[in-house]
Amino acid sequence: MDKTNTKTRFIFITGGVVSSLGKGLAASSLAALLQERGFKVRLRKLDPYLNIDPGTMNPNQHGEVFVTEDGAETDLDLGHYERFSGVDAKKSDNVTAGRIYSTLLSKERRGDYLGRTVQVIPHITDLIKDFILKDTENEDFVLCEIGGTVGDIEGLPFFEAIRQIGYKMGRSRVLYMHLTLVPYLAAAKELKTKPTQHSVKELRSIGIQPDILLCRAEREIPLEERNKIALFCNLPEDAVFQALDVKSIYQVPLRYHEQNLDERVLEHFDLKAPAPDLAKWKNIVHRFEQPEEGEITVAIVGKYTGMGDAYKSLNEALDHAGIAHNVRVNQRWIDAKGFEKLDVAKKFKDADAILVPGGFGERGVLGKIAAINYARENKIPYLGICFGMQVAVIEYARNVLGIKDATSSEFGAYEGGDERGSLVGIMTEWDKQGVVEKRSKDDDLGGTMRLGAYECNIITGSLAEKIYGSKHITERHRHRYEVNIGYHKEFEKAGMKISGLSPSGKLPEIIELPDHPWFVGVQFHPELKSRPFAPHPLFYSFIKAAITQAQKVKKAA
Repeated sequence: MDKTNTKTRFIFITGGVVSSLGKGLAASSLAALLQERGFKVRLRKLDPYLNIDPGTMNPNQHGEVFVTEDGAETDLDLGHYERFSGVDAKKSDNVTAGRIYSTLLSKERRGDYLGRTVQVIPHITDLIKDFILKDTENEDFVLCEIGGTVGDIEGLPFFEAIRQIGYKMGRSRVLYMHLTLVPYLAAAKELKTKPTQHSVKELRSIGIQPDILLCRAEREIPLEERNKIALFCNLPEDAVFQALDVKSIYQVPLRYHEQNLDERVLEHFDLKAPAPDLAKWKNIVHRFEQPEEGEITVAIVGKYTGMGDAYKSLNEALDHAGIAHNVRVNQRWIDAKGFEKLDVAKKFKDADAILVPGGFGERGVLGKIAAINYARENKIPYLGICFGMQVAVIEYARNVLGIKDATSSEFGAYEGGDERGSLVGIMTEWDKQGVVEKRSKDDDLGGTMRLGAYECNIITGSLAEKIYGSKHITERHRHRYEVNIGYHKEFEKAGMKISGLSPSGKLPEIIELPDHPWFVGVQFHPELKSRPFAPHPLFYSFIKAAITQAQKVKKAA
């Protein structure tokens, strides 16, 4: 089973009591601390749900779908992993129970098991272990997060798999970290440790004794209570850590280091390393909490505004650009559905910039068109991402080119267009690394899009070239519809420039308006590549334009 380098050490992060406690941030923060001490890290996520991948899951329920360079639709925690560690995730870094079971059944149908009875143990658990251990021989640490909570029926094979890895490798190479909730009951005016005790008891009942406990709480946990947790959970007192609420997620590595979490991990593995230099993290937190250049407001018109994690990478990318400019970016979320008939000017009265992000389906299209029209006519900086670029093209065609039935085949006549006038259509074929991929509208939804990194050639003298400082870029995609290049000349003549194209010259990637202070639409998702220490060039330029707009309005007042 163990094909890894004997120096590779594994840290398994599990959760209990309730979901969404912050396992992904805990894993990311610890990885960042270990990196700062000179170690090479890799992060992975095991998701127990039966979907093959998160690609077709509702963002209002599950949060955003994060896309890797190599074209995997993954859990949003992989975005945290990349932003904190700077290490690009791969397809092999996220797996679901659905993917595991699908692989197993395919192997069984091919006869790979030679007629043997196929069971959860050992066959499912062996596949999980193979996933965890694959391609880790060059890593110092592999941090592996198990989604959901201990006790979930669908998660049991994953817990059994990591128990077996610990049994085979020994505790000198494996550490179990468990994140639980210590709730505060206002009526009783006290913190309650019993949920944590029960969570650990459940974990121990399946053969896993946690080595470190992270206790999520909204207020300080007294030392006496932490010692009580240690006693009843069978841990040393210095192995119980607080995971307190913070203003910024980028405070988390600092808070854990202050409690010596990284030192405790190294002690477990009998390792020594130089103390981490966390100056850059402290600078990020300082700029986020105390920006010296004031604040601006970006209005974001989307369709998944009810779920904070639905646009997680977008939120972070705006913050990264704000930190770089030493300004606070206030994000005002506007539901695209229902405001198109209201006074649009009131909606965007205090907005210094407008952004329309990606999305699927017809709901809210008229609201997005109204927002884009307002930004274009009132010279407000505008950034359209994926669907936001496509709708910008449709708005321009309807209101400038006079193509009243301009639409997308994605929603047709639903929002005032005629499908015969589709400026945006479903892709039927495209090139991926020299291989032609083909799709039809009747194909399955999952995994049938243009996914992952694709090259783009930028037109000389364009705003895009100025922003990127290059004529050749690579960006991540996630979409199944494209702007029709056949309308290229009409748009160019009317004033809209297609400033970025696929290497084939057939797929528009970037559009802009030269007679506008800052109006850019991109077919890809730049937010997926933004980092706190390296904000994406598009967001950096967009926020700079918003700052200029705010100064202009202030001066006029």
